[in-house]
Amino acid sequence: MIIGLGWFERWCIDWVGISRLIVLVLLPVAAQGSGIRHIVIPADGSGPRLLAELWTPCATPAQARVVDRSGIPTTMHVVENCPVTRQRLPLVVISHGMFEDRYSHFDTAEFLADAGFAVVAINHSQDSTLDIGGKSADDMSAFFVRPIDIKRTIDFFEHHPFARADIDMRHIGFFGFSRGGYTGLVLAGGTPDFNTLVIQCPPVVHMCAQIRDHQIPHHASGYEPRISAYVIADPVDFFPHKSSLEKVHVPVQLWSSELGGMGVRPQEVSAVAGNLPGKPEFHLVAGATHLSFDCPCSEEAKSANRTIVCVDPPGFDRVAFHRKFNEQVATFFRKHLAG
Repeated sequence: MIIGLGWFERWCIDWVGISRLIVLVLLPVAAQGSGIRHIVIPADGSGPRLLAELWTPCATPAQARVVDRSGIPTTMHVVENCPVTRQRLPLVVISHGMFEDRYSHFDTAEFLADAGFAVVAINHSQDSTLDIGGKSADDMSAFFVRPIDIKRTIDFFEHHPFARADIDMRHIGFFGFSRGGYTGLVLAGGTPDFNTLVIQCPPVVHMCAQIRDHQIPHHASGYEPRISAYVIADPVDFFPHKSSLEKVHVPVQLWSSELGGMGVRPQEVSAVAGNLPGKPEFHLVAGATHLSFDCPCSEEAKSANRTIVCVDPPGFDRVAFHRKFNEQVATFFRKHLAG
């Protein structure tokens, strides 16, 4: 989730409550076999420690496992520390949206692991569920630390190989949603322009005031040459011109919800598609809102959730959509991360 256009009245919703409700999401169907390992990427000169999960293929049938997320149990279907028998696994790195976490897209992570990928998802250092009560995500610095978090994650896997997971660091892909989509475009070579806003940004919001007053913190280029293919879903658009994305020369699969929300509009995602120098593989999801890209909620979570996190438009089947979405994401990465 992100801060942006038309959302400020929603800001009055208790973000802590939203974050706690997000953690109720459950995978509705058991995976064929997905292993999981808990990882802590240590603090260094570039940032604090990062909590991460690594999904890998597993020959053992997946089992229901309850994860305690901020005090609320969440059920996944994984095998903890499952031995990896496949070799040279391509790696996919996942970047969540604002006030989400490393489990926000675990159904996609499990599907990709079943399909033969290693998948790592992190809690971003400034705008995950763990950041609530700390430094606000409503600060432009939250955008600039995100590419650094991803670089540090890749560095960690490059310098700390896992004996029981044979990861091929020559073939790395990226999946990002919302602010994570913005993160991916920066990593791919995009240059955000914070002086030409295309999103509605109310000046009462701190980050919007920073943009208005030209108080943008210093930040370096986020380009990451080690990533060779990107899946981007409903990105926050700070890329208003073709020049903003002219240096992106990697395969991109771009997804847009039809109805948008939470600071993202479909016309902006379409504009990103038009500004990319290479024609992306573009998908417009009929009937979807922005949050339809979050993993499906259980019936229990839906009944307990009175906010927008688990709510889809009438007639939209998030479970069916994610089944198709995950298949197409896997097909894209198979094509571009051959190894």
